[in-house]
Amino acid sequence: MAINPKKHEMPSQDPLVRAHNFDEVALGYTEELALAEATRCLNCKNQPCIAGCPVNVNIPGFISKIKEKDFEGAYQVIAETSSLPAVCGRVCPQETQCEAKCTLGIKFEPVGIGRLERYVSDLHNAKTEEKPVRPASNGHKVAIVGSGPSGLTCAGDLAKKGYAVTVFEALHTAGGVLVYGIPEFRLPKAIVAREVDGLKDLGVDIQTNVIIGKTLTVDELFEMGYEAVFIGSGAGLPNFMNIPGESYKGVYSANEYLTRSNLMKAYLDNPHTPIMKGGKVAVVGGGNVAMDAARTALRLGAEHVYIVYRRSMEELPARAEEVEHAIEEGIDFKLLNNPIEILGYNNPDDPRDPKNGFVTGMKCIRMELGEPDASGRRRPVPVEGSEFVLDVDAAIIAIGTSPNPLIKSTTEGLEVNRKGGIVINEDGLTSREGVYAGGDAVTGAATVISAMGAGKVAAAAIDEYLSAK
Repeated sequence: MAINPKKHEMPSQDPLVRAHNFDEVALGYTEELALAEATRCLNCKNQPCIAGCPVNVNIPGFISKIKEKDFEGAYQVIAETSSLPAVCGRVCPQETQCEAKCTLGIKFEPVGIGRLERYVSDLHNAKTEEKPVRPASNGHKVAIVGSGPSGLTCAGDLAKKGYAVTVFEALHTAGGVLVYGIPEFRLPKAIVAREVDGLKDLGVDIQTNVIIGKTLTVDELFEMGYEAVFIGSGAGLPNFMNIPGESYKGVYSANEYLTRSNLMKAYLDNPHTPIMKGGKVAVVGGGNVAMDAARTALRLGAEHVYIVYRRSMEELPARAEEVEHAIEEGIDFKLLNNPIEILGYNNPDDPRDPKNGFVTGMKCIRMELGEPDASGRRRPVPVEGSEFVLDVDAAIIAIGTSPNPLIKSTTEGLEVNRKGGIVINEDGLTSREGVYAGGDAVTGAATVISAMGAGKVAAAAIDEYLSAK
């Protein structure tokens, strides 16, 4: 039978409809589509796709189960190594990881691994109510700082081995970046809640509204009887451009903007948190977070949304799928442009003027690409005399985040690098005995699956460390 050279398309909402709602854009494969896509897998001997997955999911194994119509069996194969299959099927950059290694991809489009993972995970969640069996206690206690993907993965792996695990989360809802950073239309929060509930069923205790470094310190966790600590506190400190006007009303970090919308439900008619809706919005940056912020602004009623990015489309770091969806929804890409000032309304004659201090525009300069920089991408160079003003009412800065400095500033002897990331060895061990770290707290903002991989590595190291005690 001839192999279909292209992936089977993912059904999705019409762009003109979805741009005005927060429902999930991708609708998921049908059984017919899943079976057809699974037949494209060559089940090759060396299985390079597994090496491309940061948590080493047995990809040919679960796809073989799909071919047999054993969908629950396929899910169980994934669950052997992944704590968040329904999440990964939606937000992992498979095109640069497992699918990038797919043998079929040498001649044709690679197998739609992420789409198949999502299909069997959603089917399992829809049909299975059975709760996992709690393993017998091994008598050891471990504390996890942060309930994002690295923390949840580390917690799940340790709980399965009988550890008493407590996860401490600073916000009022568990899930970390999965709930405050990724919009509902990409990752429904009910899916995250189900994954968290599964960990609770395993015996994981999740304590919200606890800020490690303020409410409790790492040292106090050890005093409370925890024998090891995993720090997965993420990268929640937003970066700004340090240009004039960033203090005007209507200038947000993408971190704040998305948190207000995703976690604090600012999209509701009477939200408990303020957020600007409507008008013209400029989002600065070209990554997935920039796409999320721009598409969220559109759904919150913006009449026009710009992506302002200093390089070209070829250098855009966001996932191709997210860029494609943004273009379909009408996001206006202002490429090879860089903001140099945010303009605002000031009326010194009347300080009570309600317009005082609000954004009125963004001054930009056109760029051209020069020689490659340290990252290998061509360096953007300003074009002299090309300044212009973009008429906008709000600006969202999405140029990255750094690890939160709170834990390092309150934990004696914890070594960090010049960017604020916690320094670890290959097993996730920090400069403090019994203290491990992983995910964005170490690397800065990265992918969900890479954070999960770090959580798995640390869990194995913690188990070895405490087993030897």
